[in-house]
Amino acid sequence: MNLTAREDIDAPKDAVFAAVTDFDRFERRLMRRGIDVLRDESHADGLVGLRWRAPFDWKGKRYDIEGELVSIEPDDGFAVEAHSSGLICLGVVDLVALSKTRTRLMVSLDIRATSLSARLLIGSLRLAGGTIEHRFQERVSSFARELPGALG
Repeated sequence: MNLTAREDIDAPKDAVFAAVTDFDRFERRLMRRGIDVLRDESHADGLVGLRWRAPFDWKGKRYDIEGELVSIEPDDGFAVEAHSSGLICLGVVDLVALSKTRTRLMVSLDIRATSLSARLLIGSLRLAGGTIEHRFQERVSSFARELPGALG
C-alpha cells in the first residue's frame, strides 16, 4: 500500500529541512497524543541509525513500532524504516526548491505485509483507501500550513 502527499511551502528549503528533521518536535506531538516514544541513539552514526520505539494501543490491540532513520541527505530529505507486527513501512521525505523562498515537500509511505494478519489489516485499510489517503494528505497539509508561522 502506498500513500503519497505533496505540498508547496512558502519557506526556503534549508528552513523546511530543519523543520522536517526536528525529531524532538515530532516526538512531543506523539506524546501529546498519548504515544510513549523512546529514542535510542546508541547505534547512531550522526543522525543515520537513530532509532525510536513507540508502543501504543489501537482498537484494543497492543502495537510496538520500531523505526530507524536509514538515510539522510542534507537539505534534500531522509528515509525512515519502521517495523511492527508483520508490517514494514518505508517513509520518505523529499524536498525540492521551487525558488529561494518556496519549497515542495513530498512525503511517501510504502507499507508492506510480512504476515497473514498484516495482509488482512492492509486489505481493510485499502477498503477505506479514500479516507486513509485523505487523512494522510491532511496531516501533511496541516504541517505545511503551520510551518511558515513556526519559522518566524
